[in-house]
Amino acid sequence: MANSSHKEAPARLSARKLIDGNKVDSMNHNKSRLIRAGHSRIVASLAICLLCCSIAFADFMAALARPHDGRSMRATSTHKIGPDGKPDPNGVPDPNSNRDNSSVQPGQKKILLDVKGPGVITHIWMTFLGPEPHPWAKNGSANHQEMLLRMYWDGSERPAVEAPVGDFFANSFGKRSEVISLPVAVEDADSYNCFWHMPFRRSARIEVINQSDKPISLLYYNIDWIKKEHISDDTPYFYAQYRQEYPVEHGKDYVLLDTKGKGHYVGTVLSVRTRSPSWFGEGDEKIYIDGEQNASIWGTGTEDYFLSAWGLKTTSTPFFGVPYFDQWGIVGGHTSAYRWHVTDPIVFNKAIKVTFEHFGWMSPDENPDYKSHSWNEREDDYSSVAFWYQTGEPTFEARAPHARQRTLPCLDRIISAREYTAGEYHGMGEVVAQNLDIYPEGHLFYQPEGPDDAWIEIPFEVEKKEPQRLLLVMTQSYDYGKYQSYLDGVKLGGVMDLYSSETSTREYHLLDFWPEPGKYKLRLECVGKNPISGGCYLGIESVRLRRRRPRVSQYRHDVDKDWRKKPILYE
Repeated sequence: MANSSHKEAPARLSARKLIDGNKVDSMNHNKSRLIRAGHSRIVASLAICLLCCSIAFADFMAALARPHDGRSMRATSTHKIGPDGKPDPNGVPDPNSNRDNSSVQPGQKKILLDVKGPGVITHIWMTFLGPEPHPWAKNGSANHQEMLLRMYWDGSERPAVEAPVGDFFANSFGKRSEVISLPVAVEDADSYNCFWHMPFRRSARIEVINQSDKPISLLYYNIDWIKKEHISDDTPYFYAQYRQEYPVEHGKDYVLLDTKGKGHYVGTVLSVRTRSPSWFGEGDEKIYIDGEQNASIWGTGTEDYFLSAWGLKTTSTPFFGVPYFDQWGIVGGHTSAYRWHVTDPIVFNKAIKVTFEHFGWMSPDENPDYKSHSWNEREDDYSSVAFWYQTGEPTFEARAPHARQRTLPCLDRIISAREYTAGEYHGMGEVVAQNLDIYPEGHLFYQPEGPDDAWIEIPFEVEKKEPQRLLLVMTQSYDYGKYQSYLDGVKLGGVMDLYSSETSTREYHLLDFWPEPGKYKLRLECVGKNPISGGCYLGIESVRLRRRRPRVSQYRHDVDKDWRKKPILYE
């Protein structure tokens, strides 16, 4: 399914058929009708979600009125001391101390829980400093993608849960995002909670490994569990496994889980970094039950699986959500989504295989026939966490790679703007290199008094003719102006309004081209300001040349086109 914000979005695609451009154009006449229908679907979906929540809430309340066996326990980071008053992790809480956190140095492991069973973990809460510099961590800290979470049941050598801390809590790409759902809640993007029940018979161990070159700073945690007299023999274990493909493998569906045994599938976190323009999510989920050759559970589109429609946007609900979505249709866009099968677990008796197709819209320069349609096999970067319950040991062989491999590969040649503060590179007004938390290396901050003679220039050089996308990483803020971009005097795109009520960053994509080797000059001219903006300021972190997929070089559709006469930006 395509996103309705795209001009060709109303085109729905049968999984087995192609929709050509003429058919797409004819469907655009129905755009307003489809938008109204989309609104109706959203209202209906919300009503169904609220109904399901009411039923689930009623079940919870009814369960509270029934007897509960066992004894509540907690593993905690609170400061403990021994009989001699010295720190002792096996001691008692120190009533005279507020030192309830710890730091985990690079390469070190922190054991959060190590207990004997039988029992059931019912809740995990943790928090820690974010990656940006802080008065208590002046050089910054590890981000949650660099922290590997592992859980072991009953002395098994292989972890039952293995995922980056962030991804386990539906926070991908090392970005902190708020999640308000039933089994997982990350309030204000920094308090990590999960309510999955995790039974064990003999023992349970939970650990976090710091795979960053920076410390995990101010780690706090509480893990609540119930000690039981007995766990029944047919009780399944809880499992969660991370895997990735950067990029996805050509000719094969992306696999989230493939295991033999008996159990039920309960959740998905899927994260996609696009490497092609336009909408990535036409691919269907295909779920194979009990060893069948053809999937008996077959969906209608990626966003449909995540219970959305006509694309994805940032949202958070009890059973599905999109914690992070940065920009529509760009090369290098980021989308992460979760789907919890809490009221609709996918049951299997012998085996289950959960997969996604990776098909979608794509720019014509990546199509062998130089056409744009919605059924192209894309080569984006995928990562995922599969959540399930199963009796016995799973047979899924996937393992989480080291944090260095989990970090998305850089696609850009970066020309840092802060290197060009000298007078020859700007018009009237002051230019400084300014440090901001949103940029590791800061940005160039230009402060003209008004639009007259207000401009900056950033030179760069190209050594090899190859397909590139030219883009700018810009700052938006409450006193920023409107600017027009030019490359060697050629106007690119429309006016960029840099006003925002809060300081943030955004990519502005300008041009897809095959630049000849040589020197170039990017120029930004002020053309005014938003009426509610407090000024005409400008902030730019970098000019970037982003690599296109290898098939652009293979097909060479645009290799001889003159971008100066007709600039192209594929969307």
